[in-house]
Amino acid sequence: MGWLSESWRRSSVWVVVGPFAIVLAFPFYWALTTMFKRDLDLYNAQSIPYTYNDGAGHAHWDFWNYMTFHHVTFLFKHTEYPTWLVNTAIVGVAVVAITLVLSLPAGYALARLSGPWGQTAGVGIFLVYLVPPTLLFLPLSRLIAELNLQDTLWAMILVYPSFTIPFATWLLMGFFKTIPQELEDAALVDGCSRLKALWRIVFPVSVPGILTVVIFSFSLCVNEFIYAFTFTSSTSERTISAGVPNELIRGDVFFWQSLMAAVLIPTIPLALLYNAFLDRFIKGFTGGAFR
Repeated sequence: MGWLSESWRRSSVWVVVGPFAIVLAFPFYWALTTMFKRDLDLYNAQSIPYTYNDGAGHAHWDFWNYMTFHHVTFLFKHTEYPTWLVNTAIVGVAVVAITLVLSLPAGYALARLSGPWGQTAGVGIFLVYLVPPTLLFLPLSRLIAELNLQDTLWAMILVYPSFTIPFATWLLMGFFKTIPQELEDAALVDGCSRLKALWRIVFPVSVPGILTVVIFSFSLCVNEFIYAFTFTSSTSERTISAGVPNELIRGDVFFWQSLMAAVLIPTIPLALLYNAFLDRFIKGFTGGAFR
């Protein structure tokens, strides 16, 4: 009867997880099918929106779009999409680096050196992350204007750490608390300084938490829209989140196929990144959040 209970358990998991997987995967399926449709099919009310058809029940898809990736070619040749990709990568890497440089020592200090008030301070820092970006927009926009950083990537590189560092510090603080104090004590007894023990002992053990911070911070930079839209106005200074809806929607003209392609392209490396480090990502979140 053991095999029966195991089969029942697996079936129960699929029954619970299956609907969520379908709902989450549907937008990607919609985008993928839209990429290879003709304009006439998109605006034909008789066409079934989820499949390739000509409105009369006959299967049809745009073979030319499929074979040549016509709308993807349009993105890279007739828009600033490659520039937006590069800008997004630059902002993401810079913000991740700033976040790690500031949140790693802050999280460690709150977890190991702050005493009883460290937990309270960590919760206070996390509450800063919960402040809606729309409330911080006015003071931050004033700051950007005073520093003369309008319409530059530096505006986003300066602003984004304001909401990545609080969460990263709180997460790393909880993760550092899961590391046994005895490991550091042994390193200090063997002659390591506090910084050397941190570099050689604590950081290598904290790789799941660090990867969680990297993935989370980079994803926020890719997805953020409010600051990217308001702090940049030049096409060449935009990131993907601001460039795609502004440049591929022109009045009442929507380049639907190119819009869907532009959305799918950046999701591929992010999906591969999440999949490659899924176990460590979950370990980092659970280790940091439930301590």
